[in-house]
Amino acid sequence: MSAFCLLLIVTGCGQAGTGPDPAAAPPTPAPAPSTPPTPAASPSPTHSTPPAPVRARPTGLPAGLRKTTGVREVALTFDDGPDPKYTPTVLDQLREAKVKATFCVIGKRAERYPELVARIAREGHQLCNHSWDHDMDLGRRPKAAIRADMRRTSAAIRAAVPDAKIPFYRQPGGRWNAEVVAVAKQLGMRSLHWTVDPQDWAKPTATTIAKRIKKAARPGAVVLLHDGGGDRAPTVAACPRVIIDLKTRYGITKLR
Repeated sequence: MSAFCLLLIVTGCGQAGTGPDPAAAPPTPAPAPSTPPTPAASPSPTHSTPPAPVRARPTGLPAGLRKTTGVREVALTFDDGPDPKYTPTVLDQLREAKVKATFCVIGKRAERYPELVARIAREGHQLCNHSWDHDMDLGRRPKAAIRADMRRTSAAIRAAVPDAKIPFYRQPGGRWNAEVVAVAKQLGMRSLHWTVDPQDWAKPTATTIAKRIKKAARPGAVVLLHDGGGDRAPTVAACPRVIIDLKTRYGITKLR
């Protein structure tokens, strides 16, 4: 009987700390607990995630932005490239039409596709710094972070084109503030905005893009388009019509 009870006790316990069975052999003393190991130091944070913003999101446009060409001719600007699928086609279209444009390039993409940056410069187009990775909150960060981002982007552009002139900076999303304008100026760049936005980033049809530009364009306009950052097939399809219309009505000039 005692053996049967012992079997029940042994098989029924799922946790330590139950009192010993008097009929059982004396338990082997448990070893004294060792000192808990000292926790390892927390790993240093990585820099893949941008630091938290420190300023309120801007609600208006600051002074000091370039928004027109200053002449009757209009300017075409292309953001968020270079892109291996769309940028070459846009460059082909511009070359065929014998017009020049401004390409606002992302530093990370310039580093990845230096041959496209080199082609942009070689074919006589203007280069513009458009931040390292299109951080929409860049303007809310400390000035040192803004400056480092702009410098890193310009360095990537000049790695592809060592003697590149980069006279302009364009803020992601157009979220300008006085700090961004000031830092760009300190680095020798003018802050380039726009006057015509057909919202091609929202992927309307090519016909809609062309109609919006035709309706909004005025002498001296700066037209915002995109050759990177997503599916730009509608933009590429609209470009020939846009170029013909603007060239006929106003002429197209390279920003200087």
